[in-house]
Amino acid sequence: MGEKTSKHQPNGNLYTTKAPEDDESHQMISSLFLGPHAENYEYFKRNIITILEATRDARLKYFPEDGRFISKQVQDSETFNKHTDKIGNAVKKAADLLSRHSVPWWSPRYAAHMCMDMSMPSLLGYFMTMLYNPNNVSIEASPLTMIAEIEAGQQLCEMFGFNLKSEVKNAPIGWGHITSGGSVANLESIWYAGSTKIARNLKFYPLALHNGIKDFGPLSFIGGTFVIETCNGSKKLFKDLSKWELLNLKVPTVLEIPERLATEYGISSTFLQETMQKYGIQSVGLGSLERQFDIDKPIQYMLSSTRHYSWPKGGAVAGIGSDNVVGIAPDLEARLDLKALEKELQASLDKEQAIYAVVSMVGSTEEGAVDPLRGVLDLKAKYQAQGLSFVVHADAAWGGYFASMVPEDFKPGDPKNAEPPKQTGRGDGFVPDASLRVDTQEDIYAMRYADSITVDPHKAGYIPYPAGGLCYRDGRMRYLITWTTPYISGTGGLEGIGIFGVEGSKPGASAMSTWFANRCIGTGPEGYGALLGELSAHWAAMSTKSSSFICVPLNLLPSERKAMEDPNTTEESCAEAVEKEKQKIRDRILKKSNQEIIDEDADRPTEDKAMVLLRALGSDLNINVFALNFRHSDGTLNDDVEEANYLNRRVVEALSVDSPEDEPTKIPFYLTSTEFDNDMYGICAQHFKKRLGLANDKLGLFVLRNVLMTPFPTEGNFIHTMVNIFQEVVEKEVEVCRKRNETKENHHSFIMQDGPGKIYLVNRSMFHLASRRRQLIASASLDEKSLSTYRDAKKDNPEETYFLSTAQKEDISATILSDGAFDAVITSKSG
Repeated sequence: MGEKTSKHQPNGNLYTTKAPEDDESHQMISSLFLGPHAENYEYFKRNIITILEATRDARLKYFPEDGRFISKQVQDSETFNKHTDKIGNAVKKAADLLSRHSVPWWSPRYAAHMCMDMSMPSLLGYFMTMLYNPNNVSIEASPLTMIAEIEAGQQLCEMFGFNLKSEVKNAPIGWGHITSGGSVANLESIWYAGSTKIARNLKFYPLALHNGIKDFGPLSFIGGTFVIETCNGSKKLFKDLSKWELLNLKVPTVLEIPERLATEYGISSTFLQETMQKYGIQSVGLGSLERQFDIDKPIQYMLSSTRHYSWPKGGAVAGIGSDNVVGIAPDLEARLDLKALEKELQASLDKEQAIYAVVSMVGSTEEGAVDPLRGVLDLKAKYQAQGLSFVVHADAAWGGYFASMVPEDFKPGDPKNAEPPKQTGRGDGFVPDASLRVDTQEDIYAMRYADSITVDPHKAGYIPYPAGGLCYRDGRMRYLITWTTPYISGTGGLEGIGIFGVEGSKPGASAMSTWFANRCIGTGPEGYGALLGELSAHWAAMSTKSSSFICVPLNLLPSERKAMEDPNTTEESCAEAVEKEKQKIRDRILKKSNQEIIDEDADRPTEDKAMVLLRALGSDLNINVFALNFRHSDGTLNDDVEEANYLNRRVVEALSVDSPEDEPTKIPFYLTSTEFDNDMYGICAQHFKKRLGLANDKLGLFVLRNVLMTPFPTEGNFIHTMVNIFQEVVEKEVEVCRKRNETKENHHSFIMQDGPGKIYLVNRSMFHLASRRRQLIASASLDEKSLSTYRDAKKDNPEETYFLSTAQKEDISATILSDGAFDAVITSKSG
């Protein structure tokens, strides 16, 4: 692939602008990071010294009368100094290796994976806590950081819109905690929704309780009076509920049972726990309960087939089985297709197959897609009325922190939501405030109605690994994932937080880092909301009709969406509208400074503003998926998926680390990639191929990804230079693809086969070469002497294989289209 270097070595600064005095948002963001060129090094160093001095003072103040354990005499010894020098040298070498071989997440040149420079508050929070190494498994091992974890959970719940006030009526109190990552949080959500703990949680708790009530069970005395509301709103004695009704009680109904038993019958939590231990899954096993209740259809999870790998993995670990994590087809832009989901839900209702949960992705890791959560919640209400109930979980590992961008006065469905945000600040370096897509904003707001949410602070929270999180709309859900007797009400106490979840020991530094960063930055529009509001329009309008390649984003342009909604639109008129819109993007956005965009928008109607158009471009969040295809030398577009994949692979190999020999610091611009498997992506992959001008075959589509996490503005010459680097790489690789696809003069060989009165030639294809990747079977006429020689040889040795090869290089396509004659030689396989 050649060296991964660039001729772009500017004499001056690529980024030459400065934030104006009244752009307080950018000034705040600039204070949060060490900086691409360590601009804030002195501030960071000052805080590190403060932390080290506090650590020193803490040790000195703890029973100072104990005296020194490491004497000055020991520190002056030869052995002591030998080993401290050894450590010092090792630190220098290791630090040097890391500086030269680490991927430069901190630079705006890095736009590949969802990795970015960590914020200084998060680093300082982690570093100051790491020195004490608290274990957040219990209060005695982490008296302060356990409080930090509880408060971090509250911060996240508040960001998502969960209620935290006990005085608010008819709203459960939310609760959250920190995990080691989104995969663990997803596993925990599977756990509570019905997998491996007390009474198999929401689904199996009612079944186990039913066994304790019926006949002569320890709770049989309540059988004649304990009434419960079914999924569709009717009221029945609990003991009279059918299997289907038990499996489909609503979440609040199940969670209220322990408190109701205590209030209405005086049943203590200890007695209830002992009963559940006797009848619950942890004692009798899943299989036993399934046999008792004749559950012959496995209970399932449903989520988009583009889901993160942690979901089928979690299903396998939890005992549900990965096959019962059912993938639902995505729509054209890789979001969950509601019609496909409804079809599956209806099928489950018709055959009475229970569902643990439907998962809505809020920022898929490959595409940044936000599933239509409002639609999922509407389907939940619709099917509950018909007797089918399930948990709705939002997997917002990537997109959770984008909830900070939702305005505090946001009202769902308000026409004002379509208007661009009001801008504050002017001048050189001004960074306009961005907002989410209208539909995305509505779905993120709807997270407050999900039963649980996964979030990864170590992604869009700019916090060090490992820091995931899981938040419950109703905090009582956490009692379903503990081995100890749960409290009926209240917070559960500090001593209880370590018993919740699937983890035991976990670093208090992660919780402290999350809490400290959330506290310093803020989880609202003026904090993380300002940090995450960065947009890009380059991929949408990069290529023109005269370019040697086309660049097509996964997400449709507004003109494409409009054309799809109009049945009278032709392919020609759609293409014309798309080109017109791309030119509008170039003229009104790409060729303008941020300030010029805002100034020129001032006199335009809302629907014609550049900021409204910019808001509609790209993905739902900040992961941009796009793919390239090349034009042949004659201007025609390649239609071979394998060749388009070849181009995209070469481009990403040139702009990423794909070998241990690569030097990360020599790569001028970073991208990454993924593949749209035909089976997994369905119509999404097929439509993407069509827009690229490719054949609709069964091959997967190799695509490029750009994750825009840099907190610094796309102003000045910097972003344009990065785009130029990308274009130069693409144009270079297009030439490689063109050459390998050109039909040119070459030697060709055919297998000779006898036919009725004719000789047939079977072309010996070379599928590793694009220009030779073709099959041809043709009849041939040989001169009498050659034919006689061949017939005699074949008669003498009928098992031998004979080849006919061109005597000189031929353009075989041109030869066939003319008179089809060429000079050839005949050889045998054995020589």
